[in-house]
Amino acid sequence: MKKKVLSVLLSTAMVVAMTACGLESPATTETATTTETVKTETSTTATEETKTETAAVTPAADAITLVYAEVNPLDTIVGQTATAFKEKVEELSNGSIIIDVQASGVLGSENDVLDTMLGGGGTIDMSRISAFALTSYGGEKSKLLSLPYTFVSREHFWNFATSDLADEFLLEPHENGSGVRGIFYGEEGFRHFFTVNEISDMEDLAGMKLRVSNDPVMNGLVESLGASPTVVSFGELYSALQTGVVDGAEQPIANYKSNAFPEVAPNLILDGHTLGAIQVIITDEAWDSLTEEQQNILTEAGAYASEFNRKISEEAENKVLEQLKADGVNVVEVTDVSKWQDAVADVISENIVGMEDLYQKIVDMQ
Repeated sequence: MKKKVLSVLLSTAMVVAMTACGLESPATTETATTTETVKTETSTTATEETKTETAAVTPAADAITLVYAEVNPLDTIVGQTATAFKEKVEELSNGSIIIDVQASGVLGSENDVLDTMLGGGGTIDMSRISAFALTSYGGEKSKLLSLPYTFVSREHFWNFATSDLADEFLLEPHENGSGVRGIFYGEEGFRHFFTVNEISDMEDLAGMKLRVSNDPVMNGLVESLGASPTVVSFGELYSALQTGVVDGAEQPIANYKSNAFPEVAPNLILDGHTLGAIQVIITDEAWDSLTEEQQNILTEAGAYASEFNRKISEEAENKVLEQLKADGVNVVEVTDVSKWQDAVADVISENIVGMEDLYQKIVDMQ
């Protein structure tokens, strides 16, 4: 009940703040209408294969509310994955567990969210985060998932994500005492560079200021391409591109479009340097407050949402890419990544020290 009150207070404060700024509250209602709006963003076929329509679940009088942070909008692949997870949890629990999805970054960047979760207090219980973001929070193994050109295909990633090795990675932060644990994996597509000025090949990135989060792997990747890594928070990236603070950045295709980056950086080069591996995590505090039955519900809903993510991701991404081309975005195909791989070889070798055998196991899963 305490979490429920905290969640209501938090949500109320955000609505008041956003009204004052002329913004709308994020779409986190639990009506069938909201769900239908989210689902229309992807292929009907893919959604129907993974989801059965259910009536909105009425929250139980003593329902537990878990606040779930998502930095991207609900119409992205990760946003839809959050909705799938939310609905399955509420269905399986008969409304006794409510997942309050706060999307579009209203609770801060991934690092902000992680700092809040690890700081305690229960204001954020769960979050979808990029796997590499855990590197500084007790998830050293997760760094291996973000090394450039590790995964050669989506199938390669899912071979890892459905293996026994995946559980070892999910539980590492908890076992290291960081205060969070992973529930399930997903992905948001391969990540690509996009720029303000037109580019046609890798060499054109040299000298550019490219936005990065404060991540050593991405810093090394950008430097290996001759560019200058520039730390900018995700919420400020649009204006940074617009004002020339940075010349480009990198994101999965769906996030690139949903955050309106084509408006200010209409050049996209499909280098696919990393696959956007994601984890949905929960604080140990929130997890330990649940009964074993409730924990099992989250685990089962996580498996469902992971499979949902797997089914929609590639088709949704392809649909977005075709729309970007139709809208006039300069899309450059990369048919041979060998020189990109050569350029970043040192980044890989420097970041697998002490974990060479583990990294090789991942590589061999292709």
